[in-house]
Amino acid sequence: MQENDPNIRWVDESPLSARERLYLPLFFEGLTTTLRHLGRSLAGKVVTVSYPDQEPKIDAPLIYRGVHRLNRDEQGRVKCVACFLCATACPAHCIDIVAAESPWPDREKYPESFTIDELRCIYCGMCEEACPVDAIELTSLYNLTGRSREEMIFDKEKLLSVYDQTKDKEPMRSQRQSTGSYAAEHNRK
Repeated sequence: MQENDPNIRWVDESPLSARERLYLPLFFEGLTTTLRHLGRSLAGKVVTVSYPDQEPKIDAPLIYRGVHRLNRDEQGRVKCVACFLCATACPAHCIDIVAAESPWPDREKYPESFTIDELRCIYCGMCEEACPVDAIELTSLYNLTGRSREEMIFDKEKLLSVYDQTKDKEPMRSQRQSTGSYAAEHNRK
């Protein structure tokens, strides 16, 4: 890159104004924000929850992005068809799938192994959006703890157990959309 290259347009930095050169206006701006928040908390409009003594209330649990689950089909089998779209769409590369030939006639493959590194996951929901059969979903479970890194790597059995835990409270997305309960719940908020 040459300084006299005609394709490069050099932009001069604009000089700071008197307000920008003094830190006091910015200091008072920050102080007013702090006082405004203090006034709200004194008025009883507190948004801070003393967790774990108080459980936080999730406003829209059906669209909250918490712990993953693998859904089951009507026959109790894992719904995943091992297409690898969730692993491909994942920006954090935290999903690992090992496919095997399916013993069932209605699909070619199924996941012999399916693991998600919950510590590496950024909970963006891309895996959920990419799945063509709604096999993977994010639930409203938020209190995710573990004593070691190995405990935070969820395998297929653990992901299916999350489904068993949440299936009554949070039906699969395909069921919510077909009944319209998801839209009604979302519009009510």
